[in-house]
Amino acid sequence: MTRASLDTTAVWAGEDDLRLTGATTVPISLGVAHGYPDFEHWQAVALGQAPGHIYARNTNPTVEAFERKIQALEGAEDATSFSTGMAAISNLFFALLKPGDRIVSARDTYGGTNQLFIDTLPRWGVRVTLCDTTDADAIEAEIARGCAMLYLETPTNPTLKVQPIARLAAAARRRGALTVVDNTFATPINQNPLALGADLVVHSATKFLGGHADAMGGALCGRRDLVRAVYHHREINGASLDAMSAYLLLRGMKTLALRIERQNASALRIARWLAQHPRVERVNYPGLETHPQHDIAAEQMRGFGGMMSFALKGGLDEVRRALPRFKRLHRAANLGAVETVGGPPATTSHVECTPEERAAMGIPEGLIRYSVGIESADDLIADLDHALAG
Repeated sequence: MTRASLDTTAVWAGEDDLRLTGATTVPISLGVAHGYPDFEHWQAVALGQAPGHIYARNTNPTVEAFERKIQALEGAEDATSFSTGMAAISNLFFALLKPGDRIVSARDTYGGTNQLFIDTLPRWGVRVTLCDTTDADAIEAEIARGCAMLYLETPTNPTLKVQPIARLAAAARRRGALTVVDNTFATPINQNPLALGADLVVHSATKFLGGHADAMGGALCGRRDLVRAVYHHREINGASLDAMSAYLLLRGMKTLALRIERQNASALRIARWLAQHPRVERVNYPGLETHPQHDIAAEQMRGFGGMMSFALKGGLDEVRRALPRFKRLHRAANLGAVETVGGPPATTSHVECTPEERAAMGIPEGLIRYSVGIESADDLIADLDHALAG
Protein backbone atom coordinates (compact mmCIF):
# COMPACT_ATOMS: atom_id res chain seq x y z
CA MET A 1 0.00 0.00 0.00
CA THR A 2 1.29 3.47 -0.87
CA ARG A 3 2.00 5.99 1.87
CA ALA A 4 -1.18 7.84 2.88
CA SER A 5 -1.57 11.58 2.45
CA LEU A 6 -1.03 13.85 5.44
CA ASP A 7 -4.80 14.39 5.62
CA THR A 8 -5.40 10.66 6.08
CA THR A 9 -2.34 10.21 8.29
CA ALA A 10 -3.66 12.84 10.71
CA VAL A 11 -6.84 10.79 11.14
CA TRP A 12 -5.57 7.22 11.20
CA ALA A 13 -1.86 7.02 12.05
CA GLY A 14 -0.59 5.40 15.22
CA GLU A 15 -3.85 3.99 16.52
CA ASP A 16 -4.57 0.57 15.02
CA ASP A 17 -3.45 -1.73 17.86
CA LEU A 18 -4.28 0.77 20.61
CA ARG A 19 -8.04 0.98 19.98
CA LEU A 20 -9.07 -1.74 22.42
CA THR A 21 -12.17 -3.98 22.44
CA GLY A 22 -13.33 -2.74 19.07
CA ALA A 23 -13.45 0.93 20.05
CA THR A 24 -13.05 3.41 17.19
CA THR A 25 -11.08 5.83 19.35
CA VAL A 26 -8.00 5.34 21.51
CA PRO A 27 -9.13 5.12 25.16
CA ILE A 28 -7.82 7.30 27.96
CA SER A 29 -5.53 5.04 29.97
CA LEU A 30 -5.34 6.53 33.47
CA GLY A 31 -3.59 3.63 35.17
CA VAL A 32 -0.31 4.70 36.73
CA ALA A 33 1.27 1.22 36.57
CA HIS A 34 0.94 -1.92 34.47
CA GLY A 35 1.35 -5.34 36.08
CA TYR A 36 2.81 -8.60 34.73
CA PRO A 37 2.20 -12.23 35.77
CA ASP A 38 5.85 -13.29 35.92
CA PHE A 39 9.34 -11.89 36.40
CA GLU A 40 10.64 -12.72 32.91
CA HIS A 41 7.90 -10.85 31.04
CA TRP A 42 8.02 -7.92 33.45
CA GLN A 43 11.79 -7.58 33.12
CA ALA A 44 11.68 -7.82 29.32
CA VAL A 45 9.22 -4.93 29.15
CA ALA A 46 11.16 -2.92 31.72
CA LEU A 47 14.37 -3.31 29.69
CA GLY A 48 12.65 -2.40 26.41
CA GLN A 49 13.09 -5.92 25.03
CA ALA A 50 9.35 -6.49 24.69
CA PRO A 51 6.43 -4.12 24.01
CA GLY A 52 4.44 -2.88 26.95
CA HIS A 53 4.25 -0.28 29.69
CA ILE A 54 5.60 -0.20 33.23
CA TYR A 55 4.94 3.19 34.81
CA ALA A 56 3.14 6.26 33.47
CA ARG A 57 6.06 8.63 34.01
CA ASN A 58 7.87 6.55 31.38
CA THR A 59 5.21 5.46 28.90
CA ASN A 60 1.43 5.20 28.59
CA PRO A 61 -0.81 3.66 25.88
CA THR A 62 -2.72 6.88 25.13
CA VAL A 63 0.50 8.88 25.05
CA GLU A 64 2.05 6.27 22.76
CA ALA A 65 -0.74 6.81 20.23
CA PHE A 66 -0.05 10.55 20.20
CA GLU A 67 3.67 9.90 19.70
CA ARG A 68 3.03 7.50 16.83
CA LYS A 69 0.77 10.01 15.09
CA ILE A 70 3.21 12.94 15.19
CA GLN A 71 6.00 10.55 14.19
CA ALA A 72 4.02 9.57 11.10
CA LEU A 73 3.11 13.15 10.23
CA GLU A 74 6.75 14.25 10.39
CA GLY A 75 8.07 11.13 8.63
CA ALA A 76 10.37 10.44 11.58
CA GLU A 77 12.16 7.31 12.80
CA ASP A 78 10.88 7.89 16.33
CA ALA A 79 9.08 10.38 18.55
CA THR A 80 8.63 11.12 22.23
CA SER A 81 6.42 13.50 24.16
CA PHE A 82 6.52 16.00 27.01
CA SER A 83 4.23 17.92 29.33
CA THR A 84 4.75 21.18 27.38
CA GLY A 85 6.57 22.54 24.36
CA MET A 86 9.19 24.19 26.55
CA ALA A 87 9.74 20.85 28.30
CA ALA A 88 10.53 19.36 24.89
CA ILE A 89 13.00 22.14 24.08
CA SER A 90 14.76 22.19 27.45
CA ASN A 91 14.97 18.39 27.65
CA LEU A 92 16.62 18.10 24.25
CA PHE A 93 19.23 20.69 25.22
CA PHE A 94 20.10 19.05 28.52
CA ALA A 95 20.05 15.54 27.08
CA LEU A 96 22.19 16.21 24.01
CA LEU A 97 24.56 19.00 25.09
CA LYS A 98 27.40 19.08 27.61
CA PRO A 99 29.57 21.82 29.14
CA GLY A 100 31.86 23.29 26.51
CA ASP A 101 29.47 22.62 23.63
CA ARG A 102 28.32 25.48 21.43
CA ILE A 103 24.90 26.23 19.94
CA VAL A 104 24.35 28.44 16.92
CA SER A 105 20.87 29.95 16.65
CA ALA A 106 18.99 33.15 15.84
CA ARG A 107 18.37 36.32 17.83
CA ASP A 108 14.59 36.29 17.70
CA THR A 109 13.48 32.81 18.71
CA TYR A 110 10.48 32.36 21.01
CA GLY A 111 10.98 34.19 24.31
CA GLY A 112 11.20 31.07 26.45
CA THR A 113 13.79 29.52 24.15
CA ASN A 114 15.71 32.78 24.11
CA GLN A 115 15.82 32.78 27.90
CA LEU A 116 17.45 29.34 27.82
CA PHE A 117 20.00 30.72 25.36
CA ILE A 118 20.93 33.90 27.20
CA ASP A 119 20.55 32.78 30.81
CA THR A 120 20.17 29.06 31.58
CA LEU A 121 22.52 27.30 29.16
CA PRO A 122 25.51 29.61 29.70
CA ARG A 123 25.28 28.92 33.45
CA TRP A 124 25.70 25.21 32.60
CA GLY A 125 28.79 25.87 30.49
CA VAL A 126 27.09 25.72 27.08
CA ARG A 127 28.16 28.54 24.77
CA VAL A 128 25.48 30.15 22.63
CA THR A 129 25.97 32.30 19.54
CA LEU A 130 22.89 34.17 18.29
CA CYS A 131 22.99 35.43 14.72
CA ASP A 132 20.88 37.75 12.62
CA THR A 133 17.94 35.45 11.94
CA THR A 134 17.79 35.92 8.18
CA ASP A 135 21.52 36.27 7.46
CA ALA A 136 22.21 32.75 6.23
CA ASP A 137 25.80 33.66 5.33
CA ALA A 138 26.50 34.76 8.91
CA ILE A 139 24.87 31.62 10.31
CA GLU A 140 26.93 29.42 7.99
CA ALA A 141 30.09 31.25 9.03
CA GLU A 142 29.34 30.60 12.72
CA ILE A 143 28.60 26.94 11.99
CA ALA A 144 31.95 26.68 10.20
CA ARG A 145 33.69 27.87 13.37
CA GLY A 146 32.39 24.70 15.03
CA CYS A 147 29.27 23.88 17.00
CA ALA A 148 27.42 20.91 18.43
CA MET A 149 23.93 22.05 17.49
CA LEU A 150 22.19 24.39 15.07
CA TYR A 151 18.79 25.43 16.39
CA LEU A 152 16.30 26.93 13.94
CA GLU A 153 12.79 28.28 14.37
CA THR A 154 11.04 28.86 11.07
CA PRO A 155 8.79 30.73 10.73
CA THR A 156 9.86 32.61 13.84
CA ASN A 157 7.64 33.66 16.72
CA PRO A 158 6.36 36.41 16.44
CA THR A 159 8.09 38.10 13.48
CA LEU A 160 7.45 35.26 10.98
CA LYS A 161 10.97 35.30 9.56
CA VAL A 162 11.92 32.28 7.46
CA GLN A 163 15.21 30.39 7.43
CA PRO A 164 16.50 28.09 4.65
CA ILE A 165 16.41 24.71 6.40
CA ALA A 166 18.07 22.59 3.70
CA ARG A 167 20.96 25.02 3.21
CA LEU A 168 21.71 25.48 6.89
CA ALA A 169 21.22 21.82 7.80
CA ALA A 170 23.73 20.87 5.11
CA ALA A 171 26.23 23.34 6.58
CA ALA A 172 25.70 21.85 10.04
CA ARG A 173 26.12 18.32 8.74
CA ARG A 174 29.47 19.23 7.17
CA ARG A 175 30.69 20.24 10.64
CA GLY A 176 29.20 17.22 12.39
CA ALA A 177 26.55 19.31 14.16
CA LEU A 178 22.94 18.39 14.80
CA THR A 179 20.14 20.48 13.32
CA VAL A 180 16.97 21.01 15.36
CA VAL A 181 13.93 22.84 13.97
CA ASP A 182 10.98 24.21 15.93
CA ASN A 183 8.10 23.44 13.55
CA THR A 184 5.28 24.72 15.78
CA PHE A 185 4.16 27.58 13.53
CA ALA A 186 4.34 25.66 10.25
CA THR A 187 2.98 22.30 11.51
CA PRO A 188 3.76 19.05 9.67
CA ILE A 189 0.94 19.86 7.25
CA ASN A 190 2.85 22.83 5.83
CA GLN A 191 6.48 21.82 6.39
CA ASN A 192 8.57 18.72 7.17
CA PRO A 193 12.06 19.77 8.32
CA LEU A 194 13.36 16.18 8.51
CA ALA A 195 12.83 15.82 4.78
CA LEU A 196 14.93 18.98 4.35
CA GLY A 197 17.89 17.61 6.29
CA ALA A 198 17.10 18.34 9.95
CA ASP A 199 17.93 15.72 12.58
CA LEU A 200 15.18 16.62 15.05
CA VAL A 201 11.88 18.49 14.98
CA VAL A 202 10.25 19.97 18.07
CA HIS A 203 6.64 21.06 18.58
CA SER A 204 4.58 22.81 21.16
CA ALA A 205 1.63 20.44 20.70
CA THR A 206 -0.45 22.86 22.78
CA LYS A 207 -0.80 25.02 19.68
CA PHE A 208 -1.91 23.89 16.22
CA LEU A 209 -1.57 20.14 16.82
CA GLY A 210 -4.19 20.16 19.57
CA GLY A 211 -5.94 23.14 18.08
CA HIS A 212 -8.56 23.67 20.79
CA ALA A 213 -6.62 25.40 23.60
CA ASP A 214 -7.60 22.69 26.08
CA ALA A 215 -4.47 20.55 26.42
CA MET A 216 -0.76 21.20 26.86
CA GLY A 217 1.99 19.06 25.44
CA GLY A 218 5.24 18.90 23.53
CA ALA A 219 6.78 16.53 21.00
CA LEU A 220 10.19 15.65 19.62
CA CYS A 221 10.63 13.68 16.38
CA GLY A 222 13.60 12.52 14.38
CA ARG A 223 16.55 10.14 14.46
CA ARG A 224 15.85 7.20 16.75
CA ASP A 225 19.14 7.35 18.65
CA LEU A 226 18.67 11.04 19.44
CA VAL A 227 15.01 10.69 20.38
CA ARG A 228 15.80 7.75 22.69
CA ALA A 229 18.53 9.75 24.42
CA VAL A 230 16.12 12.61 25.09
CA TYR A 231 13.39 10.19 26.17
CA HIS A 232 15.67 8.62 28.79
CA HIS A 233 16.48 12.08 30.14
CA ARG A 234 12.79 12.98 30.27
CA GLU A 235 11.72 9.78 32.00
CA ILE A 236 14.06 10.65 34.87
CA ASN A 237 13.30 14.37 35.17
CA GLY A 238 9.58 13.64 34.95
CA ALA A 239 8.29 16.14 32.36
CA SER A 240 5.86 13.52 31.04
CA LEU A 241 2.73 14.04 28.97
CA ASP A 242 -0.37 12.88 30.86
CA ALA A 243 -2.96 10.56 29.33
CA MET A 244 -5.86 13.02 29.37
CA SER A 245 -3.85 15.66 27.55
CA ALA A 246 -2.63 13.04 25.06
CA TYR A 247 -6.23 12.04 24.36
CA LEU A 248 -7.28 15.65 23.75
CA LEU A 249 -4.27 16.22 21.49
CA LEU A 250 -5.09 13.06 19.52
CA ARG A 251 -8.68 14.24 19.08
CA GLY A 252 -7.51 17.63 17.88
CA MET A 253 -5.01 16.15 15.43
CA LYS A 254 -7.83 14.34 13.60
CA THR A 255 -8.84 17.68 12.10
CA LEU A 256 -5.34 19.15 11.78
CA ALA A 257 -5.21 19.08 7.98
CA LEU A 258 -8.70 20.57 7.66
CA ARG A 259 -7.95 23.34 10.13
CA ILE A 260 -4.60 24.22 8.57
CA GLU A 261 -6.11 24.33 5.08
CA ARG A 262 -8.71 26.85 6.29
CA GLN A 263 -6.19 28.86 8.33
CA ASN A 264 -3.73 29.00 5.43
CA ALA A 265 -6.37 30.46 3.11
CA SER A 266 -7.84 32.90 5.63
CA ALA A 267 -4.46 34.16 6.84
CA LEU A 268 -3.33 35.00 3.31
CA ARG A 269 -6.53 36.96 2.66
CA ILE A 270 -6.24 38.81 5.95
CA ALA A 271 -2.54 39.57 5.48
CA ARG A 272 -3.23 41.08 2.06
CA TRP A 273 -6.04 43.19 3.53
CA LEU A 274 -3.89 44.39 6.43
CA ALA A 275 -1.04 45.28 4.08
CA GLN A 276 -3.29 47.94 2.49
CA HIS A 277 -4.60 49.39 5.78
CA PRO A 278 -3.54 52.99 6.51
CA ARG A 279 -3.00 52.31 10.24
CA VAL A 280 -0.74 49.29 9.65
CA GLU A 281 2.97 49.95 9.30
CA ARG A 282 4.09 46.42 8.42
CA VAL A 283 2.62 42.93 8.01
CA ASN A 284 4.75 39.86 8.71
CA TYR A 285 3.39 36.89 6.78
CA PRO A 286 5.54 34.63 4.57
CA GLY A 287 2.72 34.17 2.07
CA LEU A 288 2.92 37.81 1.01
CA GLU A 289 5.01 38.34 -2.10
CA THR A 290 6.53 41.35 -0.33
CA HIS A 291 7.83 39.24 2.56
CA PRO A 292 11.67 39.32 2.47
CA GLN A 293 11.93 35.52 2.59
CA HIS A 294 8.83 34.71 0.54
CA ASP A 295 10.83 32.74 -2.04
CA ILE A 296 12.44 30.58 0.65
CA ALA A 297 9.04 29.94 2.24
CA ALA A 298 7.50 29.03 -1.11
CA GLU A 299 10.32 26.54 -1.71
CA GLN A 300 10.18 24.69 1.64
CA MET A 301 6.56 25.13 2.76
CA ARG A 302 3.37 23.68 1.25
CA GLY A 303 1.28 26.42 2.87
CA PHE A 304 2.16 29.60 4.74
CA GLY A 305 0.29 28.94 7.98
CA GLY A 306 -2.28 30.61 10.20
CA MET A 307 0.15 32.89 12.04
CA MET A 308 1.01 36.49 11.24
CA SER A 309 1.94 39.66 13.03
CA PHE A 310 1.45 43.29 12.15
CA ALA A 311 2.89 46.52 13.51
CA LEU A 312 0.58 49.47 14.07
CA LYS A 313 1.52 53.04 13.39
CA GLY A 314 1.55 54.74 16.77
CA GLY A 315 3.27 51.86 18.57
CA LEU A 316 2.12 50.52 21.92
CA ASP A 317 -0.39 53.34 22.44
CA GLU A 318 -2.19 52.24 19.28
CA VAL A 319 -2.14 48.61 20.45
CA ARG A 320 -3.75 49.69 23.73
CA ARG A 321 -6.44 51.54 21.79
CA ALA A 322 -7.18 48.76 19.30
CA LEU A 323 -7.18 45.61 21.45
CA PRO A 324 -10.38 46.34 23.44
CA ARG A 325 -12.25 47.04 20.20
CA PHE A 326 -11.91 43.46 18.87
CA LYS A 327 -15.06 41.34 19.15
CA ARG A 328 -13.79 38.12 17.57
CA LEU A 329 -10.40 37.80 19.23
CA HIS A 330 -9.24 36.14 22.41
CA ARG A 331 -6.76 38.57 23.95
CA ALA A 332 -4.62 35.77 25.33
CA ALA A 333 -1.11 34.27 25.34
CA ASN A 334 -1.84 31.34 23.08
CA LEU A 335 -1.99 30.50 19.37
CA GLY A 336 -3.06 27.80 16.96
CA ALA A 337 -6.62 27.45 18.24
CA VAL A 338 -9.90 27.20 16.33
CA GLU A 339 -10.70 30.67 17.67
CA THR A 340 -8.63 33.67 16.60
CA VAL A 341 -6.16 34.73 19.29
CA GLY A 342 -3.96 37.81 19.45
CA GLY A 343 -1.90 40.17 21.54
CA PRO A 344 1.41 42.03 21.74
CA PRO A 345 4.70 40.20 22.39
CA ALA A 346 5.00 42.14 25.65
CA THR A 347 2.18 39.95 27.05
CA THR A 348 2.56 36.82 24.90
CA SER A 349 5.66 35.39 23.21
CA HIS A 350 8.27 37.66 24.83
CA VAL A 351 6.76 38.64 28.15
CA GLU A 352 9.99 37.47 29.81
CA CYS A 353 12.01 40.08 27.93
CA THR A 354 12.50 43.78 28.55
CA PRO A 355 11.48 46.33 25.88
CA GLU A 356 15.18 46.75 25.11
CA GLU A 357 15.66 43.01 24.64
CA ARG A 358 12.61 42.84 22.38
CA ALA A 359 13.93 45.77 20.33
CA ALA A 360 17.27 43.99 19.92
CA MET A 361 15.36 41.03 18.48
CA GLY A 362 13.55 43.27 16.00
CA ILE A 363 10.24 43.07 17.85
CA PRO A 364 8.56 46.50 18.07
CA GLU A 365 6.26 47.31 20.99
CA GLY A 366 3.49 48.15 18.52
CA LEU A 367 3.38 44.60 17.14
CA ILE A 368 0.30 42.39 17.41
CA ARG A 369 0.75 38.65 17.03
CA TYR A 370 -2.40 37.34 15.31
CA SER A 371 -3.32 33.64 15.19
CA VAL A 372 -6.05 33.12 12.63
CA GLY A 373 -8.81 30.72 13.67
CA ILE A 374 -11.29 28.81 11.53
CA GLU A 375 -13.94 31.54 11.53
CA SER A 376 -15.11 33.17 8.31
CA ALA A 377 -12.33 35.29 6.87
CA ASP A 378 -14.94 37.91 5.99
CA ASP A 379 -15.98 38.15 9.64
CA LEU A 380 -12.39 38.41 10.83
CA ILE A 381 -11.63 41.18 8.33
CA ALA A 382 -14.74 43.03 9.47
CA ASP A 383 -13.55 42.67 13.08
CA LEU A 384 -10.10 43.99 12.19
CA ASP A 385 -11.69 46.87 10.32
CA HIS A 386 -13.71 47.82 13.40
CA ALA A 387 -10.76 47.46 15.80
CA LEU A 388 -8.39 49.52 13.69
CA ALA A 389 -10.92 52.22 12.72
CA GLY A 390 -10.10 55.78 13.72
